[in-house]
Amino acid sequence: MATREAFIDLVAPIAVKLRMEGSAIYPSVRIAQAILETGGKVNAWNNLVGYKVGSGILTPYWQGDRVSAVTWEVIDGTRVDNVPGDFRAYSSIELGFRDQDLFFQAARYAGVRAARDPGEQTLALQNSGYATDPAYAAKMNSIIQANNLTRYDEEVTNMLEELQAQLTALQNRVAALEGQMALEAIPQWAEAAVEAAVKAGLIDTPDHGSYDFYRLLTVLHRKGIV
Repeated sequence: MATREAFIDLVAPIAVKLRMEGSAIYPSVRIAQAILETGGKVNAWNNLVGYKVGSGILTPYWQGDRVSAVTWEVIDGTRVDNVPGDFRAYSSIELGFRDQDLFFQAARYAGVRAARDPGEQTLALQNSGYATDPAYAAKMNSIIQANNLTRYDEEVTNMLEELQAQLTALQNRVAALEGQMALEAIPQWAEAAVEAAVKAGLIDTPDHGSYDFYRLLTVLHRKGIV
């Protein structure tokens, strides 16, 4: 990956997609963490979040592939370089992120899932012990700000609002169509209004009026018009 922008362009759509599907991780945090953990370069094993093998229990997204690499850790307040570790390997970046989402279902990460904004989430990641770096949250926050990554959080918000608007419009359309559909029989609550309208010579006895038709007759009847 030649540039930081290209790295973000690659990772952002995946982060947005997973958030739309219900991931607890804000896209801005996911992208920032990937940059922090990899330096903005995609590794050959598609693990952009420093997810170690750990328990080794297989998941729907990780089938046991691993690589050995060295990293650095903060131990007793001191940075120690060249610490060996076994990391999970994936066939795609998305699988790595999905596997991480499973990992975040643990009780230990309840604060991460409950975070109400990216700042809360980066701090929760640090406090939960995801990494040993005491500046982990501050570094992610700096990356988010420097690259305007919250625009991807806003993209998700806008998309969800648009989907909600579309759903509301569809529900209203369904309700309108249901109101126009002919009923099999006169509703009991409309019988008096229909009888009054027939006696007044306004209508013939309707066998299959719509819900809206019977509702209108009932309103007119109650107002004394029918």
